[in-house]
Amino acid sequence: MKEIVEYTDYRKFIQDYYDERKRTSAFTWRDFARDAGFSSAVYLKYVCEGKKNLSVGAAGSVASAMGLVGFEHTYFVLMVSYAHAKGDEAKRAAFEERCALANAHKVRVLGVEEFNYFKSWKNVVLRELAPNMPGAKPLEMAHAIKPAITAAEVTETLDFLVRAKLLKKDKNGNYQQTDKAISMGSVDAVPVAARDLQRQMGEFAVKAINLPLSERDMSGLTMGLTRKSYERIRKELADCRRRIIAIASEDDETEQVYRLNLQLFPLSEPLAKESKTSVKKEGDNEK
Repeated sequence: MKEIVEYTDYRKFIQDYYDERKRTSAFTWRDFARDAGFSSAVYLKYVCEGKKNLSVGAAGSVASAMGLVGFEHTYFVLMVSYAHAKGDEAKRAAFEERCALANAHKVRVLGVEEFNYFKSWKNVVLRELAPNMPGAKPLEMAHAIKPAITAAEVTETLDFLVRAKLLKKDKNGNYQQTDKAISMGSVDAVPVAARDLQRQMGEFAVKAINLPLSERDMSGLTMGLTRKSYERIRKELADCRRRIIAIASEDDETEQVYRLNLQLFPLSEPLAKESKTSVKKEGDNEK
C-alpha cells in the first residue's frame, strides 16, 4: 500500500491496510478489532464505511494494531484528529500540526503547497502581478499592491511561489507562471484555507465600495428560491466562472490585477411549504 503521507482520509488508510492483510492471509475484521481492543467485530468495518467515527482516543490503539510506530503512529492520530476537528480553526491547526510533523521528518504532505497557497491573498495577487512586472524589485511590487505590503513580505511570498512551483524564475530574474489557472484540487484540507482567502477577499470587497464606479462593479439580488432553482443558479455561476477564466486567459499581458467575488448564500431558514408565497426579486445594481 501507499506511504501514509499520501493519504488524506484515515478511513481509506485503514481500508487499504485491511485489504492488504486480507490479500496475503486469513485476516478478518474480527481479528483487526481484537488487535485494536474493540469488542465489536465489525466496528472498524463500519468506520471504513463511514457508519462510525474513530475517536482520537482510540486512534492510537488502531495505529498500534496496524504496526505503526514513531512518526507514522503520530501522523495517523493527527489524521483522525483533523477529520473530526470542529470548525475551520481547529481543522487548520490539526493540518498544520501534521505538516510540521512531516516537515521535521523531511516528508512532503499531499496538498501542503495548495493549502499554503490559498491561506493568504498575497500569494494569489503576486502570482498574477510578478510576471507582469519584469525587472521590478520587491519594493516596487510592494508599492503596486493594494492594500500595501512590505518588500520583505513580497520576497517571502515570491520565494514560496517558486518553491511550490507556482512561479518560475528565468535567468534574468523575471517571473513566469507555470500554469495559467489554479484549481483547489481534491485535497480536503485545501477548502479550509480557501475559506480563509474568501474571508480576506470579502473584507477587501467591503472597502472597495468606496472606490469610484469607474474602477469597480458591484451589484446584488435578493430573491426567493426553490432548491431546484438554487441548483440551476449554482450551475450557471460555475459556467460563468469558466467563461470568465477563458476571457482572462486570452490576453498574454496584464494591465491591472482584479478580484471577482461571486457569492450566493441564504438570508433565511428553509420555509415550511404552506408558508411559501411568490416573492418579488429585489435588485441593488449600481449604474
